[in-house]
Amino acid sequence: MSFPTVRHRRLRNSGAMRALVREHALSADDLIYPIFVTTGEGVKEEIPSMPGVYHYSLDTLDAEIDEVTELGIRSVLLFGVPDHKDAEGTSAYDPNGIVQQATRRIKARAPQLVIIADTCLCQFTDHGHCGVVRQGDNGEACVDNDASLELLVRTAISQAEAGADVIAPSNMMDGFVQAIRAGLDEAGYESLPILSYSVKYASAFYGPFRDAAHSTPQFGDRKTYQMDPANSREALREAESDVLEGADMLMVKPALAYLDIIRALKENFDLPVVAYNVSAEYSMIKAAAANGWLDEQAIVHETLLGMKRAGADLIITYFAKDAARQFR
Repeated sequence: MSFPTVRHRRLRNSGAMRALVREHALSADDLIYPIFVTTGEGVKEEIPSMPGVYHYSLDTLDAEIDEVTELGIRSVLLFGVPDHKDAEGTSAYDPNGIVQQATRRIKARAPQLVIIADTCLCQFTDHGHCGVVRQGDNGEACVDNDASLELLVRTAISQAEAGADVIAPSNMMDGFVQAIRAGLDEAGYESLPILSYSVKYASAFYGPFRDAAHSTPQFGDRKTYQMDPANSREALREAESDVLEGADMLMVKPALAYLDIIRALKENFDLPVVAYNVSAEYSMIKAAAANGWLDEQAIVHETLLGMKRAGADLIITYFAKDAARQFR
């Protein structure tokens, strides 16, 4: 039996034909742009390990927000870099904390933007962990899950009060979605969605972010509450737990080494799936491009398209502005 192998090439014989039958496409609507906000005035400080990504003080944030909206990007993810850290991360839930101030400022300047607030304590604790640290039964320091939940709920409510459109808890504490959902509902924010960092691996791809957020753990690591990179079935259990607890969107972080996990969530749950194209994934491409080893624009487009093809409905990426320029 002969097969008409030429048939496939008939649909590739021109740019117009390829575009006509293309299965997946990217647009600015697919992208969420992470922004690091910090205290002070006149601050626009490039992060050495993330070329093109900056710390912004509130006054310099205005120009960045104007550029984001002009490019057609519809959503930003806010991370705060405070000037005060303590054992319980009190500046995370301070009504005048840096994320809360930035949220109010962005809302006043660009009310059409969807503001996603990262809800965690690691940037705000002096020990760099995502929750409250206590002495365990073995005498070693460990994260107290239940005590951490109380502070994370306070953080989420303060972010909601400041005007955040989406709460994105990234802490990976057990029961964090249920606790935050209940806290938001009790505070009158029943309509505020939760984008859960449902599947967050204890990954080596976070190094540049920890430089940017000043959130490197001062002791130990986060392997007891983030996922083992070797596990995939566990990802489905984590995601299912968040669905049952009230999550509205599910995230996979990182993205590139976990495209199979993105696909698994897409096939097993009917909620939007969000891929986080994390800091080292960004920095590796930037470094290779700076050395002339690859075509940055082509690689970025192919990388993001791969995440979309795997099943991501939305992509958090530091390339958002660069990619949005390509779509114009």
